[in-house]
Amino acid sequence: MNLSERALARPHDPLVSLHFVPSKQALGKTDLDWACMARLAQGDKRALDELMSRWQRPVFGFLLRLVGNQEDALDLAQETFVRLYRARQTYRPSAPFSTYLFSIAANLARNFLRWKRRHKSYVCPGKEPNMGSSSVEEIIDETPSPREQLHHNEREKAIRDAVLALPPAMRVVLVLFEYEDLSYQQIAQILGMSTKGVECRLYRARHILKRKLRTFLEEKEGS
Repeated sequence: MNLSERALARPHDPLVSLHFVPSKQALGKTDLDWACMARLAQGDKRALDELMSRWQRPVFGFLLRLVGNQEDALDLAQETFVRLYRARQTYRPSAPFSTYLFSIAANLARNFLRWKRRHKSYVCPGKEPNMGSSSVEEIIDETPSPREQLHHNEREKAIRDAVLALPPAMRVVLVLFEYEDLSYQQIAQILGMSTKGVECRLYRARHILKRKLRTFLEEKEGS
């Protein structure tokens, strides 16, 4: 069963309220997401496929960077869209759709990471994530030497391991800011906290990464 089939297999609500849905030509990209949710509330199953076509990859990438392997990230991405489908009747476009969707994904990831800490014997055979490029790499050195270029793969692994070693509360803020390119205000909305709290967590996360990655470089230089 694919992701949309899994979501649509959930029981339908007995009553569906009707909403006016403008044509696609009259809508921007953000409005299209809102319109899809309205169509989904009316029973148009194709709306879920449209939402997934736009958001499945970003949500999966976000979760992959948080949980550290593909199998868990895929399961959580699936559950994110299941939760989205189940919320089709109660969703109201009071905030950007991306904020709403990433809130679901972030909550699922945090719950999963808490569960994983309580079950330390849990091992998933998924592949290591590709964290991708970001300004996190600039913490190490803005002008890498030729020798550092030769160890590019090792440096990527060091960055990935350092991010995954962060406490979940710091990790999710860092990933949303560095990799998803969201503002402090957007992250605060997603996580239900103040922008000052976001700024503090991000500062602490970057400080930890800087220390760990500087240590990595010093070890490489000494080897």
